[in-house]
Amino acid sequence: MSLLLLCIFGAAILLHLLLIVPTQWLKVERIQHPCGLGIRVLQISDLHVERLRVGYGRLQRLILEEQPDYIVLTGDFTMKSRYLSKVRRYAEAICSLGIPVFAVLGNHDYRLPPADLDRLVRILRSAGVKVLINESVETAGIQWIGIDDFTSKKSNVDEAFHQVNPDKASLVLTHTPELVLHMNRKYTYFMAGHLHGKQFNIPFFFRIKNKGKLAAGGVYKGLHLGQNGPFYISAGIGQAGLNARFLIRSEVTLHHL
Repeated sequence: MSLLLLCIFGAAILLHLLLIVPTQWLKVERIQHPCGLGIRVLQISDLHVERLRVGYGRLQRLILEEQPDYIVLTGDFTMKSRYLSKVRRYAEAICSLGIPVFAVLGNHDYRLPPADLDRLVRILRSAGVKVLINESVETAGIQWIGIDDFTSKKSNVDEAFHQVNPDKASLVLTHTPELVLHMNRKYTYFMAGHLHGKQFNIPFFFRIKNKGKLAAGGVYKGLHLGQNGPFYISAGIGQAGLNARFLIRSEVTLHHL
């Protein structure tokens, strides 16, 4: 083999290790934030099933191993109609273990034609997912508040909190974390996604790519304290745009609350 071919082969392996392996090497991020609830919540965000390299069987096994009390899906299932059947397979696998599952929609979901967006919601609900669109639901004394996507101008905080009791625990689910800068409601804990943990972990990435004030200020993943309570931004499990990651692995998060 010539030196040129060796160099090409070596470069291909290096690029695969740097850009593709992080999309397959799933990380379980464990967050300890004692809220006095005594529950474990598994957050799966940004599936983007058209580019997802983590199989639904693997997710199912992970859920079986971790045994969370609840599962939340914080938006961006797909923006392509032809992948709705794949969303169905993931939703059915995630719901098959009898654990309560809550979800909100993301900005990519709103790129679907209206009829297919309705179909996405029906697919999720028929699998057993409780889709929260600017609404709340209470289970075992915990209020789950789903606020629709801020980027898509679908958020209605007042409507979502309409039936919320301020004296009870409240867990907020949304897709775009920028919402925390635009809401004036106290909550116990807040979970979002959208930013992919800076999918390409290079300096000044969010100075070049506008993803809002939070990201530009260096707040794009992990646990943070806002004026209304703690909020967590997931690095997500799938990819948007180029199907690659650099120095940031695909993630699901287990919140100990």
